[in-house]
Amino acid sequence: MANNSVSTPGGAPVPVTELESERTRRIASGDTGIFVREWGDEDAPAIVLLHGLRGYSGTWRTLASQLKDRWRLIAFDTRGRGSSDWDPDRNYYTDAYLADLEAVVDGLGLENFVLVGHSMGGTTSYCYAAKHPDRVNALVVEDITAGSSVTGAGFERIVAEMNALPTRFANWAEARAYWRKLRPNVSDAAIEERLFESMREGEGEGDEVIWRYDADGIVATRVKPDSARVVDLHPVISAIRTPTMVVRGGRSDFCNLDKVRELEAANPVLTHASVEEASHYVHDDAPESFLRLVEGFLAGVKACRSATR
Repeated sequence: MANNSVSTPGGAPVPVTELESERTRRIASGDTGIFVREWGDEDAPAIVLLHGLRGYSGTWRTLASQLKDRWRLIAFDTRGRGSSDWDPDRNYYTDAYLADLEAVVDGLGLENFVLVGHSMGGTTSYCYAAKHPDRVNALVVEDITAGSSVTGAGFERIVAEMNALPTRFANWAEARAYWRKLRPNVSDAAIEERLFESMREGEGEGDEVIWRYDADGIVATRVKPDSARVVDLHPVISAIRTPTMVVRGGRSDFCNLDKVRELEAANPVLTHASVEEASHYVHDDAPESFLRLVEGFLAGVKACRSATR
């Protein structure tokens, strides 16, 4: 694992050890400052990585540690998360996330790249690939398909989790127990990384722990969204012309396999793979399997393009 955070029992997580060659910068998306992480040679072909609903850019460190010798990897904290600015208007919808992605890739001068998105980041990725087909060389979407965010057991679970989200914790031990209950399958190091990236000590007296991200704003748009602003992914995915692989967890309650197959049958650029030992968080639960699938898919796309030239 690239994340090697440790902690004292019940104490604060030790800062995550950054990967060698990790670089950071801020890029403006309108009036919103977006925090960007990069790994690998700037002249190497680029992979842009988008995290999920309550994720953060550092969630991709393990994948980056395996690919940074031959790829330039770019990840950023979506608005309201990590070290990016919060949105004062609480615009935590796909149109804003898409604008953030467009701002980052344009700000970095990327003409063509591979796009990888997990869950919420997968929705943004589908939309970007449909809108900018000439810029995305290949698309990998982790555990989300049409309908995932509006119906089904996974949708109901996430809404329930967000609806019951504690606003603060008495101490780090309580916060650690909260994350372990939600993510029982990931390593201790992954739990410590999530603690470090998503939480911080409160500003009052005592040991109180609070969220780093805009919990209230994100909860509001996830639990009671404006239905007019929720994207229907059916026409979006149907319009994609970029080679696309959906990687779903075999134990996921979020990415419906029948729906994945239905869309795949209707669009020849789509394919899928299931990682049987993984839940919704494939890159956390099964990092080696996720890596092999991504590498194999990208090698196949490259080979097909070479053969047609």
